[in-house]
Amino acid sequence: MHALRFVLLSTMILPFLPHVAVGQDRPALPRETAPGNGLQRKRLYLKDGTFQVVLSYRVDGGNVFYLSAERGAQEEVIPLRLVDMDATQKWQQQRDARGDAHQAGVPQVVIDPELAKEEADRAARTPEVAKNLHLPDEDSVLALDVYQGQPQLAILQQTDGELNRQTAHNILRQTINPFSHAHQLVEIKGERAPVQMHVGEPEIFVRMDDDDEVPARGGAFQVDTSDNRNDRKVEKPSPQSTYVIVRVDIRRDVRVVTSFSINLLGGSTRQADVVQTTSTLLPGGHWLKIVPRETLSFGEYALMEVIDAKTVNTGVWDFGVQPKAPANRDAILPEERHAPVLAPRRSAP
Repeated sequence: MHALRFVLLSTMILPFLPHVAVGQDRPALPRETAPGNGLQRKRLYLKDGTFQVVLSYRVDGGNVFYLSAERGAQEEVIPLRLVDMDATQKWQQQRDARGDAHQAGVPQVVIDPELAKEEADRAARTPEVAKNLHLPDEDSVLALDVYQGQPQLAILQQTDGELNRQTAHNILRQTINPFSHAHQLVEIKGERAPVQMHVGEPEIFVRMDDDDEVPARGGAFQVDTSDNRNDRKVEKPSPQSTYVIVRVDIRRDVRVVTSFSINLLGGSTRQADVVQTTSTLLPGGHWLKIVPRETLSFGEYALMEVIDAKTVNTGVWDFGVQPKAPANRDAILPEERHAPVLAPRRSAP
């Protein structure tokens, strides 16, 4: 009677049990590779550049048997000729050396060296000078200002008297006697510069590779040498130049930039209306940062480039200092940038 009940019970339960192939030689799942026990996942690289996320693998003859981490530790097999064992072992060695705590199932971002170099160069061309405020890639000389508590970049234009204002950095050489008395170098139209700074210690940024940008912007111009100053010519900017800030002489409808003693620059002697500066070449060599060594008082100024002990650039950048002035037109405002997203790169075969 009891035997009959056992047979009937077995008949009812067996259809619901998992099917087990009789005689199938399948290795038991090792305890240490069971899913959910915190075992670090591995990567099994294939020769097509892709990889499988696995818990473990073993090579048996011409095949590789592995426990898939993505399909519940199910054992799968793949021909050994399709597996890149060198890449698989190299990745594991690098992982062990780093002590990386991330799961192998999370795709690793591998940045192409050339792409990384381009990104670094792009960042150097447009460095951040204040929070969310970057130097642009198309202007030559800018001044960091603060208007109503907000940092802004004012674009300084270059002028050489009768020449039209330029956004490019042009060098108009003029030789002067370093020991001569003050005399007029440049005459700028108007009694006030278009750009008015609201702080007395502006940081000025001069682009060093502006010559590459001039043709694209159409900012180049011809210099008239018919006035017997044959040493005047257009050249590219150099980080070896010295920059000074000169307080201009305001006259009726004009501002006059007078010469000064070049040989006294860098010393302890202070020259009237001349403010010496400190220059720093920013990483990448694309920008030169210029900071006045003393606070600028209310008035009108011009940034002048001293090329060498006898030569100045008569193309100057004019600006004023007026804390109560309105906001500068076309000033560059802070803008939050999102970090570039670089897609994972598939491993080379």
